[in-house]
Amino acid sequence: MSGGAPDGGGEASIRSARPDERARAEALDAADELAAFRDRFVVADPTLVYLDGNSLGRLPRATVARLRGVVEEEWGERLIRSWGERWADLPTRLGDLIGTGLLGARPGEVVVSDSTTVNLYKLCVAALDARPGRAAIVTDRDNFPTDRYVVEGIAAARGMTVRWIEADPIEGPRPADVEAVLDDAVALVTLSHVAYRTAAVADMGAITAAAHRAGALALWDLSHAAGSIPVDLGRDGADLAVGCTYKYLNGGPGAPAFLYVRGELQRELRQPVWGWWGRDDMFEMEQGYRPVDGIRSFLVGTPPVVSMAAVEEGVAMVLEAGIERLRTKGVALTEYAVALHDAWLAPLGFALASPRDPARRGSHVLLRHPEARRLSGELAAHGVVPDFRQPTGIRVGLAPLTTRFVDVHDGLRTLAELAGG
Repeated sequence: MSGGAPDGGGEASIRSARPDERARAEALDAADELAAFRDRFVVADPTLVYLDGNSLGRLPRATVARLRGVVEEEWGERLIRSWGERWADLPTRLGDLIGTGLLGARPGEVVVSDSTTVNLYKLCVAALDARPGRAAIVTDRDNFPTDRYVVEGIAAARGMTVRWIEADPIEGPRPADVEAVLDDAVALVTLSHVAYRTAAVADMGAITAAAHRAGALALWDLSHAAGSIPVDLGRDGADLAVGCTYKYLNGGPGAPAFLYVRGELQRELRQPVWGWWGRDDMFEMEQGYRPVDGIRSFLVGTPPVVSMAAVEEGVAMVLEAGIERLRTKGVALTEYAVALHDAWLAPLGFALASPRDPARRGSHVLLRHPEARRLSGELAAHGVVPDFRQPTGIRVGLAPLTTRFVDVHDGLRTLAELAGG
């Protein structure tokens, strides 16, 4: 999609583009078959241009009603009886909802628990224990910080080596990059499916296959993928995966994460944090730990019921919209942002730091500028909320359920004005 961006550049181009581009954005919104979903979210300030839905999704109106029911009725009236009536199976029920609806997983392969970081730790350690005698973990230097820190911490504790992939800063790790660092000493390859900075989409199938040829397991972080692009863990042969629920799944701040373990591996892997919710017949309260069969063995402690109820509402809305329609709109939004960047921002010293091929780009766009920190602060003061990323990046998150094309237009127009256009 060209986005109707005019030829030429500089100040004249920015000014002449505005009337036509605003009309173009309005026309795109009028034709958007997902447009009605925005009305089902809390939009407290209609003038705010929110371009950070890939960090924290908006609040669904249904979540407000659901949480009131959980607090006033399920907790307030039913008290502990709600564990048997509604709460005990939330981790697996919600896991199946996410897994079968969005991740290409089978029932019983996904569970909701803990944070992304804790889940990543559990699965990393379980994977390493399943590959004894191997002393290396592979990840990339541009992976999300918590992923890198967890890997570094485990490696330091075990006397292992981290093999760092030095990938293209925009395109991210390619299969050839991974293959170049693989041998029979590698126990685990762990990468993000969608890069948190640039939105580059990694080739999960090819990279996982390369890891398997070397005898290693593959663990994927789906935090910027789940709910924004189609994911098929089963087709791609992924062994393990983690992801958060507060971005495109609109689960709320600090909402619990999910983890995936391929069914064939569940008996082989034993997670390291032994808690009572992962024990066989947990209410025996007996001495000694004996893991329950299946995905529940990756649970630890008592689930956060209120947060999980919020996640369930957000996920239900994503499933109603459909991942294919969400992906189609996500591509259209990012294509429009790229077109406006080329017309308005590139002449002002900006550089696109996301892949140009929409098939290799998730649902956000990274723009680089030497004054990115200052401009991000000024954007916020002018009613536009993006995400500053060190050292020179402005990340524009375009959540398909709630972001309009006029938001993209108005946000980038404001950025151009602040940058001197």
